[in-house]
Amino acid sequence: MTLHEFEDLFDYHYSNKDLGAAVASGSFLTDGMVIVPASMKTIAGISIGLGENLIARAADVTLKEQRKLVLVPRETPLNAIHLENLTKLARLGVQIIPPIPAFYNHPETIQDLVDHHTMKLLDQFGIENDTSRRWQGE
Repeated sequence: MTLHEFEDLFDYHYSNKDLGAAVASGSFLTDGMVIVPASMKTIAGISIGLGENLIARAADVTLKEQRKLVLVPRETPLNAIHLENLTKLARLGVQIIPPIPAFYNHPETIQDLVDHHTMKLLDQFGIENDTSRRWQGE
């Protein structure tokens, strides 16, 4: 899929520099926000309320409007500062869903791992999906 084909799937598309974008306002209604991947710089900015770009500003709006915010942190290993920022956000109700592979469903491909993680993200918003096999017990 080309970038243009991908962008055609969007309802809205903004530059990260566009702090005047509709999504930077609490009056722009959303169910929430997912940031994939979330760099530790972005996470740090969100944790201190530094809306220096559209991603950080939209996340700040999501928090102030008490909407669901989901972060998929990309760094590893994590240092104490990373953990403090993530813990601070988790205490505010932010869902932290690291891209940790699940092996209990016996994935056979990388796509199986991606599909399972996608399922977990969609579940956060109550979006029905069958992108991956769910745990059925042993």
